[in-house]
Amino acid sequence: MSYTLKSILFWFISFLLMASAAIYQRTTGPTYPVRGTIVIDNEEIKYRLIRTWEGDTKAEVKIKVINEQILGKYRFKRFKSHDEWSEPIPMQRDGEMLVAKLPNLPPAGKIQYEVFLGKENNLTLVTKKTLILRYKGVVPQWALIPHIIVMFLAMMFATRTGFEALIKGKYLKNYALFTVILFGFGGFLFGPIMQKYAFGVYWAGWPFGTDLTDNKSLATFVIWLIAWLQIRKNPNRRWWVYAAVVVLFITFIIPHSTMGSEIDFTQTEAPPAIN
Repeated sequence: MSYTLKSILFWFISFLLMASAAIYQRTTGPTYPVRGTIVIDNEEIKYRLIRTWEGDTKAEVKIKVINEQILGKYRFKRFKSHDEWSEPIPMQRDGEMLVAKLPNLPPAGKIQYEVFLGKENNLTLVTKKTLILRYKGVVPQWALIPHIIVMFLAMMFATRTGFEALIKGKYLKNYALFTVILFGFGGFLFGPIMQKYAFGVYWAGWPFGTDLTDNKSLATFVIWLIAWLQIRKNPNRRWWVYAAVVVLFITFIIPHSTMGSEIDFTQTEAPPAIN
């Protein structure tokens, strides 16, 4: 097979792996909505319960319940706080939707909540586990969209660089350099901008915090920078590229927003009232 055909095949495989990673990142993690089905009075009710809220308004949790005889209630308390659970609050009906409005918290604040459905004296907890919702500021599209595009392009180039190393291709150094540049722009230009808008800080990873998203960006950039420097000196040091590809896939397995920014309300002297 000619180099051109191999290259086309490798780019196609790299794209598929990048797309798979995008789907995985989109459907996992602590901020992805919890979906499921619950049966109340022989009626199947599908739910999608949010775990992130953007902006400075109350977070709205909505469940489609056509049967108006089925009621809903919810309760909440701040995560990492000494708060007691609130008294159960009736959900408000808006057409076919039952709506719960959770108090707004500052960016990086988290709130625990539970939702119950059923008849007045026979309510059922919708999810077995308590849900945790994180608040964040509004991230402008001009920062969000380039960040997403650049990061996934970086993964595609990284994968393609790995294939180039396997076949001892002539573009190994160029592909590795493009990978480093893409991870640099995505993780250290647009990434910190997004963090600032969302949570008020430019960087929440090492050495200032434990945000695994920031730490993943740091680890991936560093290993690819080292790999590029090594093969730039000696193209036969291709095992650095293999190591960088392995690190890349390990970091992408970690769900997005894991161990992200959060407020510890137990450490505040006078916790703000929630409303």
